[in-house]
Amino acid sequence: MTAHATTTTPIAAQLAQLPTLSMENLWALWDDFFDRRPGNHHRTYLENRIAYKLQERAFGGLSGALRRKLEKIGETGEVPNQKRRSENQLAVGTTLVREYNGIEHRVVIKEDGRFEYQGRPYKSLSGIAKAITGTQWSGPVFFGIKPSATRKGSRT
Repeated sequence: MTAHATTTTPIAAQLAQLPTLSMENLWALWDDFFDRRPGNHHRTYLENRIAYKLQERAFGGLSGALRRKLEKIGETGEVPNQKRRSENQLAVGTTLVREYNGIEHRVVIKEDGRFEYQGRPYKSLSGIAKAITGTQWSGPVFFGIKPSATRKGSRT
């Protein structure tokens, strides 16, 4: 595969050719994509990195936001709290209200993506639903953000 072939050959064909390339041609491709050679000369490593770069060239790279998020994870080692879509759509400052056993419960959506209930922060609505009921609940279902799943054939 030559540099010219990488721009005209379909990406799937380029990827399929990588294991068949001589090490000389593999290194030539590496040099097209990277400024320096790695300390690791394992063929599979080279093929995987080159395959990523070929796909990045064909389909585009990571968005700036995703790149920054991944860099932050790399720096801190902490993966941000991933919330379900229904929880992500709640605007900061929104107050959820639910009456349970005759008591009104209020939850406020905070700027950091957490939830505040009775002055205490929670990572998820499900944690709050459990604190209120004493049993496992889907928080979005408990607070009416998401409909509960019904069994096939049942009516609600």
